[in-house]
Amino acid sequence: MYFDDREELTGYYEPHQNDNDDDGGADEELQDSVSSDPPLTTCSQGHRSTLILRTREGGSICLLCFSNLISDPLSPTLHVSYALSQLSQAISQPPFLRSLLTFHPLLLVSPLVRALSSFDDEPIARQILDLISVLCESADSAVHGSFVAGVSDRLSSGALAWSRRQVFMLHCLGILLKCQKDNPYAHIKDKYGLVSNLVGGLQLPNDEIRGEILFVLYKLSLRPYASRDDGGDILPAFCSKLLYLSMEALVKTQSDDVRLNCVALLTVLAQRGFFGNAYSVGTMGNSTYSYEADSVMQATQDGIDGSSLNILFAEAIKGPLLSTDSQVQISTVNLLFYYLTWEGISSKEIQVLVEENIVDYVFEILRLSECKDPVVNSCLQVLDLLSIAKQAFKQRLVVGFATLIPVLQYVAEIPFHPVQSQTLKLISICVSDYPGIPSASQIKQILIVLTRMLEKHAKGEMDMLPETFVMACSIFVSLLKSPSSHGTSSVELSIKEASQHAVLSCLSVSEKNSCQLLHSLYLLKEVYAYTHEENSEDSGSGDLRNVVKDICAIHLLPWFITSFREIEEETVEGVLETFHSILLWDSDIQATQFAENVVSSSWFSLSFGCLGLFPTEKMKQKVYLILSSLVDVVLGNHSGQSIRDAALRLPLDPIDMLFLLGQKSSYNLELSYSQSAILTILYTSSLYDERLADDKLVLASLEEYIIVNGNDFRQTTDSFSIMRLLYLYGVYRGLAKVSYQFPYSPEAESILFQLAKGNEWDLVSARIHPISLKWLFQQEKFNEPLSDQILKFCRSNISYISDITSPEKNRCAINVQAIAELVASGDNYAARLLVCLWTELVKEEVQESDAISLLNLLTTIVNISPAASDALCWNSIGNAIHAFCKEGMHTLSLQTSTPLLVLILNLLSSAHPEALSDDEIWLAVIMKLVEYFIPTESAGRWNHDNLLVIGILSLALNHSTTKVLMEASKSILFNSSLVSVIDNMIHEACLKGPALADHDEGTSYGQRLVFVLLLNYFSLKSLRAVLPGIMDWQSFFDPPDRTQPLSMIGISCHGLCRLMCFGSPLVKLVASHCLLELFAEIAHQRNTECEELKSTVQYLISVISVLEGFVFYSDQRVAVNCSLCLSMIFGREMLDSEDASMIGKNSWSRLIVEELAVSLSVQSLASKSFINQHNPAIYVALALLKLENIPSWMRIVFDDPCISGIIENLTASNVTSEIVALFRELLNCGFLKKEQIACLHHVFKVTIFSSFNVFVWFLLLFRIGHYVSVKACRKRLYTDNAISDSQDEHTKKAVTMSGDLGEIREYLIFLMSSKSSQDSHFAELHRGNKSLLKEIELFLSTSTVEDESHEQRVT
Repeated sequence: MYFDDREELTGYYEPHQNDNDDDGGADEELQDSVSSDPPLTTCSQGHRSTLILRTREGGSICLLCFSNLISDPLSPTLHVSYALSQLSQAISQPPFLRSLLTFHPLLLVSPLVRALSSFDDEPIARQILDLISVLCESADSAVHGSFVAGVSDRLSSGALAWSRRQVFMLHCLGILLKCQKDNPYAHIKDKYGLVSNLVGGLQLPNDEIRGEILFVLYKLSLRPYASRDDGGDILPAFCSKLLYLSMEALVKTQSDDVRLNCVALLTVLAQRGFFGNAYSVGTMGNSTYSYEADSVMQATQDGIDGSSLNILFAEAIKGPLLSTDSQVQISTVNLLFYYLTWEGISSKEIQVLVEENIVDYVFEILRLSECKDPVVNSCLQVLDLLSIAKQAFKQRLVVGFATLIPVLQYVAEIPFHPVQSQTLKLISICVSDYPGIPSASQIKQILIVLTRMLEKHAKGEMDMLPETFVMACSIFVSLLKSPSSHGTSSVELSIKEASQHAVLSCLSVSEKNSCQLLHSLYLLKEVYAYTHEENSEDSGSGDLRNVVKDICAIHLLPWFITSFREIEEETVEGVLETFHSILLWDSDIQATQFAENVVSSSWFSLSFGCLGLFPTEKMKQKVYLILSSLVDVVLGNHSGQSIRDAALRLPLDPIDMLFLLGQKSSYNLELSYSQSAILTILYTSSLYDERLADDKLVLASLEEYIIVNGNDFRQTTDSFSIMRLLYLYGVYRGLAKVSYQFPYSPEAESILFQLAKGNEWDLVSARIHPISLKWLFQQEKFNEPLSDQILKFCRSNISYISDITSPEKNRCAINVQAIAELVASGDNYAARLLVCLWTELVKEEVQESDAISLLNLLTTIVNISPAASDALCWNSIGNAIHAFCKEGMHTLSLQTSTPLLVLILNLLSSAHPEALSDDEIWLAVIMKLVEYFIPTESAGRWNHDNLLVIGILSLALNHSTTKVLMEASKSILFNSSLVSVIDNMIHEACLKGPALADHDEGTSYGQRLVFVLLLNYFSLKSLRAVLPGIMDWQSFFDPPDRTQPLSMIGISCHGLCRLMCFGSPLVKLVASHCLLELFAEIAHQRNTECEELKSTVQYLISVISVLEGFVFYSDQRVAVNCSLCLSMIFGREMLDSEDASMIGKNSWSRLIVEELAVSLSVQSLASKSFINQHNPAIYVALALLKLENIPSWMRIVFDDPCISGIIENLTASNVTSEIVALFRELLNCGFLKKEQIACLHHVFKVTIFSSFNVFVWFLLLFRIGHYVSVKACRKRLYTDNAISDSQDEHTKKAVTMSGDLGEIREYLIFLMSSKSSQDSHFAELHRGNKSLLKEIELFLSTSTVEDESHEQRVT
């Protein structure tokens, strides 16, 4: 078995097996006829009927008789041959083959292997080999493995000797090793014995058997690359012996077939580092496997050292290098390349090869190659590596210099030839080391002079002839490849400056000779290639590479986009070639960024513009070549190959391309290539929002292409192309659906749907336009494959967070951001697919990891896009959550439960109330969460997940205020275990007394306490909605006769006061909100139902004492809440007038008001921030001023000097709604004089002016009645603040949470603050400009002012 040029691995190939392919389908009529025959009972030998199979012709074959016949070495060969032919004919019949493989798959393995080793007859051997091949290809891996095991056992059992049977067995093993069904190496039991016999067999004096051995060894040597779990790699144990015998065989043989196998084996061994291992041993004589050296090397029996092995290698490859077979030559050159590139080879070994005249052999191959590309590439790479042997190589380079000249001419004609730099480097070495060629110092001097000339030319200080400019650029290119120019900072600086000056001088003056620009571009290309050379990878070269990229991206590309219609064709070609040179280095990050810059600059439209201006074949080839390279870089996987294949056949105009796309190509291979290239161009351009033709025309052409060629797609088009066609079609169908301006073809869409559903999808790695992606998710027919792709996306180990912000290289890539946008839009099936898929995974319980991965994806989607919550809820995600809780709650781990709880949190925090209308399912979810996560014995055992559940319960209660989740809220409020746990925790916290202050939110206990208080707050909010008009709010006042705790979630007023006194700042804040909500509900109930206050006045006085102590608390929110509570207690809603007057005489109340009055009247303290700090005290003062019997000391505190001092301190910048309300109550109580009222009018007018623009102020001056103008001002201010309110609402809805308890706590506090009781008038005083204007209007409407000129009344 030998190699040809169709093998993929390492450039060495095996002969093509002309197998007789059958259709593989089942012939239904034949199957019916076979099955209808009566079963045979026995054969002539009495074997049971199960071993007898019928044939299509009506006969039958007894498998046991057949096995006995071929297994017997004494059987007549004529009978054996006939039996084999009959079985071969029967196996060609699908029913017979199917029955054999179904009922007796392994029955014939041993007989066939035994027969192969028993007969020397070659025709019989070929029949057996054909049967083994057919069985291995048709059966599963077990049959193939059994054949491998059987053949390898026989070859491992004893030493090889020349015989036809051994050749047949080796050939059979080679065929089996070629099979790609599984890993045949794993079925070899005695690997060591097999390899030992094979290596030893290389000493046999027959080319035929050595060729088969070499092929088997080659196949075995490839296996470690594919699998390392099959028992280990045996070949390294025979490293030295294998290398020696292989090279010895290569020296001795004259057969090109044997040479090809041997070179293939040595190439793989070189790639695997066997040569390095052999050298590291030291000498082969000291290795485990020593042997007698061959007479060719005339070595001693002590062994052969590394130097001798190197010489042996040189002798071994000389014969193949002189072979008349070009494949043997090129394979040997490639072997030499890998030999020279293994890690650890020293210049000494390379010098030995040079001294053995290997350079001369390579030059001879190069001379006779006629510049064929594969030969040129390999030879130049090898010569470049051999140049490490400096002086010895240079002496031979002089001899071969003439050979390099035509090679240079060849590579120069091909833009960016892969060995162009090596060719110029070899020429530079020769020129720089001999007379007539500049030295290194001369190179430096020449570079400096030429750089200065180009600089002056660019600045306009010195003109230059075109010939001079061209020569300067040419010299730079030649010197650039000289080894003396590498690693010198001054040289790199000169190259950098010269590149800039050369290009910019040509771009600045349009009428200059275009030849100059072409040569400057050529210089730019060579500079960029120079920066990528192996010995140029340093920081200086990186800077130089950036310079070249910046020149192209910043200067050349914009100039070309604006000027390509005005320049000559040759110049356009030069620019295209320059860009192409950068794109060829697609592994470079800068080149990738440059490709994105180019293709994002409407490059496809520009390219066809160039073709329209210069419709020549040469221009067409260059345009399509650069387009193919752009596609290669931006899409990867050699995606531009189709454009390269069809470049010469593609039309010049996009309209012609569309016409070509609509033709039938089933019998025209060239047309098929062209259509593939056109689809690639359209697909790539659509990713960058380029439209090469009218959308309607493109869609019509795509539909015609699908209809005309749809029947041929399954046979001629791969899955990858069909999916790209689908993505491209989706773009224009999506555009058509958005615009509703042009129709589409249902027939074409149906054909494409059928093709797509029958192909393998890979959306995860695909690049697809967002319009196309949405269109796909709008097609219900694609729900199944899209579900599979979503699951595949989840299974891929993608970091969702890092995938959110996709860089430019991930343009139009499928990521979690794209999926989130689809779900949030709501006009597709994305949300439904996610929910249904998750539900299905949970219920099937096939792969728990899949369900968890999808859960993580859902959590991330909602976290990215809060709007997605509504879509998920409308598609019954509650059912999926309930199913997940029901099926997997008992197996939940921290990695599973936390994402689930975070998902529920995000849904409840982001979804609108109407999306949560399914109260029944959410009730079931809430009950499951409480059952599983809320322990009944103690809150001290609560962990992270327990607090997440408390947050979920709080959000559910919060939704009940909007008349949703009512039943779920009831289940929370009246859950006895939850009530008991909360009561015990609050009782425990109250008992701690002052020590409670040490338990802030940074401690586990403090955090649990804050979450419990938040739950209590939302419970208070929910109770009014769940039990309207039923709840007795005074039950929270701790009546002395209470013997039973509350039957619902709730903390008594006494408990909240104790928490206010001893709790941490955050505990104080939440407790104050709870008190405010409680007092607001009690006041509302007392005011509407006229109930008597059940609590005693003494109890209220104790509560008042606590609240008064926090009026001047540092946290403004706590102070405001306590002040509002006091205002409600002092007001009519809570107490009778007599009780209120008695409480109003409290000395603490007087102290608060006196502190307020003094602070506002002192000039040095009256800033806006300071006034805001005293706003809570203003609420207390307002409440006292509204009493029927105002305390007498109020007039003493607010006397004329105090009020005048406060008015003097007022400015437009520090007026607040609370201050205006205070003066309005002072006015109502008769505390203000006319002069003071006039001053207040002036201050308030200035305040209005500072709040509005000049136009509104003129309305105020030329008003038609003062009341109308104030209404106009108020309307203006309300309109201005509408934007602010909408932004606040947006901010609120955009809040999403991770599993961080701190973030969840802050969000709940945010909700609590925004949901704070609004029943009290005082709660509206600190709502910004709206409230300020309203208070000013109320003040003006109740006061009368006499001016010096006239009197006016403001109503």
